[in-house]
Amino acid sequence: MDAEILSGRTKQFALNVIRFYEELPVTDVSKILGKQLLRAGTSVAANYRAARRSRSENEFFSKISIVVEECDETLFWLELFYESHIQKENDIELLKNEALELIKIFSATRKSLKNRMSNN
Repeated sequence: MDAEILSGRTKQFALNVIRFYEELPVTDVSKILGKQLLRAGTSVAANYRAARRSRSENEFFSKISIVVEECDETLFWLELFYESHIQKENDIELLKNEALELIKIFSATRKSLKNRMSNN
């Protein structure tokens, strides 16, 4: 996938996480879980941006690994929102699907880079 398109996708994902956070009910649990989700979900775009500015393959690999971790953490918080019934399933499902797709994309990128680095 083109880096510019992926950059836009991760930024849109961050914006969607922000919107989701703003719509949460005002409870102690929502506030705590929501801040964790907000941190992880916006970190995906920020870390992908940093990865694109990497100075070496090793640095890129490291940053992409962080992107995968942050995507997975975002998915975890979304699952907690879903399983605790804090937010409606429809609101969570789109974010969960995008998080899963991003995990697949970045995991495949990391895997192919690791293979390429091992062959050199």
